[in-house]
Parts: sequence; structure tokens; C-alpha cells
Amino acid sequence: MIGEPAYQYDAVVVGSGPNGLAAAILMQQQGLSVLMLEGKDTIGGGLRTAELTLPGFKHDICSAIHPMAIASPFFKTLPLDQFGLEYLYPEVDAAHPMDGSPAAVLMRSINSTADGLGADGQVYKDLIEPIIDAWPNIAGDALGPIAFPKHPLHMAKFGLKAIQPATWLAKSFNTEKAKALLAGMAAHAIQPLTNWATSAIALVLMANAHIKGWPAPKGGSQQIANALAGYFLSLGGKIETNTYITSLHKLPAAKAYLFDITPDQLMQIAGERLSALYTAQLKRYKYGMGVFKLDWALREPIPFKDDDCRKAGTLHLGGTFKEIAAAEQRTSNGHHPEKPFVILAQPTVFDPTRASAGKHVAWGYCHVPNGSVKDMTEAIENQIERFAPGFRDTIIGRHIFNTQQLQLYNPNYIGGDINGGLLDITQLFTRPVLKASPYRTSIKNIYLCSSSTPPGGGVHGMCGYHAAKRALKEIFNITANRNDISN
Repeated sequence: MIGEPAYQYDAVVVGSGPNGLAAAILMQQQGLSVLMLEGKDTIGGGLRTAELTLPGFKHDICSAIHPMAIASPFFKTLPLDQFGLEYLYPEVDAAHPMDGSPAAVLMRSINSTADGLGADGQVYKDLIEPIIDAWPNIAGDALGPIAFPKHPLHMAKFGLKAIQPATWLAKSFNTEKAKALLAGMAAHAIQPLTNWATSAIALVLMANAHIKGWPAPKGGSQQIANALAGYFLSLGGKIETNTYITSLHKLPAAKAYLFDITPDQLMQIAGERLSALYTAQLKRYKYGMGVFKLDWALREPIPFKDDDCRKAGTLHLGGTFKEIAAAEQRTSNGHHPEKPFVILAQPTVFDPTRASAGKHVAWGYCHVPNGSVKDMTEAIENQIERFAPGFRDTIIGRHIFNTQQLQLYNPNYIGGDINGGLLDITQLFTRPVLKASPYRTSIKNIYLCSSSTPPGGGVHGMCGYHAAKRALKEIFNITANRNDISN
């Protein structure tokens, strides 16, 4: 039982998402004994792949395309290729189809991307090239808790652009195509584009396309989790599945505990031990919009009118900047837009192992009010048909996740919020509470390591990395220099 003097492990990590796995790996690398507990029968959290529609069709249940995983400052230090992880790259990283004109495309080459933006090509390069050049120096700070940056001038230049609402940054461009490309990127923030710092995620996603690309793991997202777990086990770590933790009393005795969960779950599990002040702060934590997700088994590729869209791994469907901004604002206000912004992935365009010979899979979602149970199937498929007439004729199987079903599948997705909490300016670096160590709870040896801590959502493992680094220093008096990601 927790609190017993005879420790069974140095550390116990609850939850096997990318952050839990990162935390467990970093601690195991220091020679500690680490146990990972997972409530489901498979590991992975948001990194799972399954046959959701028909036999032989492998769908990513949560995340699908991984620009942040391939660019993760911590993951890149790990020998994951030795544990079966292979990234595949589409010919076009992302495409944004337009009505009546060629799509805006995000390519690995910044010059090719700029060329496609016509009159705004040089504006795009002037915006993104400095971030590409500075990224090796600022990645560790941009993907971490508040701290004085190691390269303050580089960080300040990035921050002045990143802090802006996307609606402000869009004024840098003159063409509807360039503005639309920015809107699709910024909408990954899952909040109104008028909010402060919505430019940050757009800039990071676009810059990383030119640095590392927007790949997907061969065989599906589960392969990232499998590789991380394989490496963790090779170091001597231990994993137990089918172990759902509902109380601290169910945990084995350990010196430190790291939870890859959200504040709501932490209060359910440890409520009686948390201080009144800390609990009051957690109760003020805000969750963001949810998602309504669809997976399709297809008899043939999606028949996009634009050739670049047929080659893209990711598509942003929503039309102009004005349309996307209006849809995101309406959703944030608690309504369901008739023409929602849709993020779509078509992994079999570049990974044929994911479906039967000649067949395809596709994955897509739109944002909805938190906790919504409205069926958005027709609205999403209408948006696809808008740019790919005949899409519905290709469907041979369909799977639906509304926000409640997503939360039932993964309890971290409160109300369908896949970011572990609203990523607005007030919660960007202070999640879940404002304190010197956002990872340590009010209980000395219990830490949060989920996307509800800095830097927030995304498959990068940096929340887990920073939480583990803090626990190593505070509980074990270990400084993890060996795996220091800073430059």
C-alpha cells in the first residue's frame, strides 16, 4: 500500500501514453526501478491502432500524423528504430483545398511551399525561415515549462510572432490561399483564432514540416508506443496492463508516483490527500472543445479534385480563413457549425500496409462543444464531398466516436478534449496550476506528467520528460544530464 516503508519500486508511472512512456524511460535510464501501470489491455494512450471498421483495415484510434513526434527533443535521443519504429512520408505534408483555385500546400521544401503561395511566397519565407534557423536553440524552451530561455534573443523573436492571435498574423498575407493555410494550421490549437498565442502552434507546425516533415509510423501510431515500450523494457522497466487505478491505496509502495492523467482524474484518485488550495486550483482548470471523429474504410482513394490533395498525408478542409475562424468561434460558443473545420488524414496514400490490397483508410474529425453528443457525420462528409465529389461512393465501412465515446475509450479526453485541457494563453505554460513546479502536486512525491502540464497536447513526450526530470531532482537528487536535450 502507498506510504509503506518497504518500497517495491523507485517510481510508478500510471498511464502509458507518450508522456507516461517518456517519464518512465527517463527514470529507468538513471538506473531506477520503474513500474508502468496501464488500465487497458494495450499500451499507448493516444497512440493506438485497431481494426475499427472492417478486418484488415488499420485505423489510428486517436493521433495519426506525427510532426511533433519526429521532432521531439527527447524522442530523437532514443534508439526507437531499433525497436521497429519506421516513419513514412507523404509526397505532400499537408494540403488545404480551395474552392475554384489550386490548393495551398505545405511541402518539406520551404521553397516549393512558398512557390505555391504566389505573391505571398516571400512573406511566408520571411516568417518561417527565422524559426527554422532558431528551432534547434529554442525547441527545449518552447516545449517546456516557464523558465529563462537559454537563448533569449532567439526565443524573443519567436515569441513576438507566436504570442499573436492568428487573426493578427493573417494580416501579414495578401492572398486568400496563404491566409487559409495559416488558418488550418492555427486551428490545431482547438480554440477561436482570435485568442492570443494561436499563432504559436501554426508556426511550430509549419516550421517543423520543413525541418522534419509530417510523417506517420509504418503500420499505425501504435508503433510509436510499441517502440517506446520496447526500449523501456530493454532497460529493465516493467509494464502491467489491465490495471486501472481509482485510488492511491491500489498502488504499490514507491518513492515517487507520476500520473499521465488530467486534473479531474487526479482529484478522483487522490482527492483526500490533496491540499485544499491545490484542489481549488485544479477545480478552476478549463477543458477545451471536444472532437467528433470518424474513421472510414474505402474501396479506393478519396477522389479529391486537386491533384496535390490526393498526394497529401493531412488535409485541412474548411475553405477560407474567414470560414474557418467563424466555425471555430461558433463551436467555442457552444454551437455546431453547418460547415465545420475538418482535419483529415489519409495514411494509405503513403502506407499501403494499413489496408487490404488496393483499399484505403481515412481518419477525420471536427471540433464540437465539450461533451457534445451530436452526430456530425453528415457535416464532416459534406465538407469532404465539397472538395472530393463522389467521396461517399468510396465508403465501405465507417466508425464513429462522439466526445463521450472518446472519453470512455480514453479517460484523459474529458468531454472529448484531446489536448488535456484548453491551451489558451492562461493555460499554455501554467497548466494545471501556476506554481514554480507545475508537475509536482501538493503531495510531495506525486507528480502529473500528462498533457495537462507544459507544454501541452501533442505526441512529443515532453510533458513526461520534464515531470520526470523534476521528480529525479526533487526525490532522488539526480540531475539527468546524460539525456539533457538542451543545446
